[in-house]
Amino acid sequence: MLISIYRVPQPGIAPCDGVFMFLDFRRDVESLLRDSLDRCEFESMEREEGSMDLALDTSPHADLASTISFRLAPALRRSPASIAEDLENMIILPPDGLVGRVKAMGPYLNFFSSRRFLDSVLVQAQGDECWNASPKGQAIVEHTSANPNGPLHVGHIRNSVIGDSLVRILRRAGYEVESQYYVNDMGRQIAIVVWGLDRYPMDESKPDHAIAKVYIEANRDLEADLSLVSGVNELMQRYEAGDQEVAARFRSAVDLALSGLGETLVRLNISHDSYHWESKFVRDGSTEQVLRSLELTGLTEWDEGALQLDLSSEGFEKKLVLKRSDGTSLYTTRDLAYHRWKAQISDRVVDVLGADHKLISGQLKSALRLMGVREPEIVIFEFVSLLTGSMSTRTGKFITADELLDEVESQAYQEVTTRRPEEGEEFRRAVAKDVGLGAIRYDIVKVSPDKATTFDWKSALDFEKLSAPFIQYSHARACSILKKADQKEFDPRYLIAEEDVALIKKIAQFDMVIERAAAELKPHQLATYARELAESFNQFYRCSPVLDAEPGIKEARLALVNAARKCLKVTLETLGIPAMEAM
Repeated sequence: MLISIYRVPQPGIAPCDGVFMFLDFRRDVESLLRDSLDRCEFESMEREEGSMDLALDTSPHADLASTISFRLAPALRRSPASIAEDLENMIILPPDGLVGRVKAMGPYLNFFSSRRFLDSVLVQAQGDECWNASPKGQAIVEHTSANPNGPLHVGHIRNSVIGDSLVRILRRAGYEVESQYYVNDMGRQIAIVVWGLDRYPMDESKPDHAIAKVYIEANRDLEADLSLVSGVNELMQRYEAGDQEVAARFRSAVDLALSGLGETLVRLNISHDSYHWESKFVRDGSTEQVLRSLELTGLTEWDEGALQLDLSSEGFEKKLVLKRSDGTSLYTTRDLAYHRWKAQISDRVVDVLGADHKLISGQLKSALRLMGVREPEIVIFEFVSLLTGSMSTRTGKFITADELLDEVESQAYQEVTTRRPEEGEEFRRAVAKDVGLGAIRYDIVKVSPDKATTFDWKSALDFEKLSAPFIQYSHARACSILKKADQKEFDPRYLIAEEDVALIKKIAQFDMVIERAAAELKPHQLATYARELAESFNQFYRCSPVLDAEPGIKEARLALVNAARKCLKVTLETLGIPAMEAM
């Protein structure tokens, strides 16, 4: 009986090609399992690489386990356990392969790595080539893109940290990535700032903070006297029409705000490769082209004084407004032009958006489909909060990212001083800065984007509770061990203790974790791996003497410490967290 099992590959997503490590082992397992299915005549399989789902995943009972027998059982009318046993009997293990053993355990087919695999991992982990995949293509990640009307607040930084982590993960996975900031320079918020700058002088505070004060005062005036709103509307119309004098005022205000925002992003170890102003897509005619394309669908109509797109056929009751009655475009229309441009110049387009953008992002994807434009991959995140509650730039009720960074760094300094009172001020300040940065980034990224989270600095700075400082300290400990002994030639076959082997296998999983996080756009998977890697290293350190080990074992374990150090370093760096040599 023939059964076909397929996995439809996601468009634009290619597998990582690690120089060694877990993906090589997985490929060998896939080959063996396919051959076994052929011999059992269970399966008519498509030969295109990666097209068949063999139901493989990591398991606490094996290095890889397949549950394919569950899928075959209904059609074959046999028990999954008997199918797994047949598959095991048909597997022929090559003597020098990466798979050392296969065992059917009930309905599961369990695969175990060979000694050759373990030795190869340890040898290649001494170098630098194994930590990056081969080239995959072009990717654009747009993140942060906060309105230039004030500083980043706590509600923004989850966007920034998730976005920057994805940029780093995709680069590690082999993509050439451009990190973009989409500047909302045509919205009402920035028009209010420009209007307010004519009424209130900026103070000497950080530019984004000074802009926020102007914005807050302007909103108070506008709410108190609605007749003033016409002045804001006029600015918006003149800016979209290309009025040079107004354009200069808008650019000056936006540049000031972005300079302050940029300072905060640097403190978070985040940078953007390019900034793209939404007005560009009005000036070059792209927005008008989008409007014409959508009008050709026959789904647009003027209703309630605005041009709207009917997306009911896509499951949306609410229409998408494309143009105001005064002829000015909306953010959404300009965003469609921006996304069409991104799709034309890259293989993957990724947006990081807050949960309040779920509706509009769905409408955007539907509108792009109607135009025949490739849709972006959208990462929706729930919000990070503090115990102080909700935040609003308009009313001034927010905690800035700068304030959070200052507070966490201050608390980290106290912790470092308690632990290392003998060290000088410069050392303690430097460590506190890196520990504080790591605490914020890790505490934010360790939670799946689709889950809300509350930042707690006490938990984030706990050196014993598997937080960023715990992982950073594991790296520093490895560095300390290596400084006490010269590394020499080693024989990996000396590493037979359970903790030795477990650490090698955990190091080997790096490429698999990167591939999955890049494919699924879930940076928390790498954060989880970082914690598990640090745990595995510390378990090895507790149970396996290194410097006092016997000759042969000592050299091999020093090599394992070096491999763990390198893996911890690249893992932390891919999360945007400093890997310190001393703490």
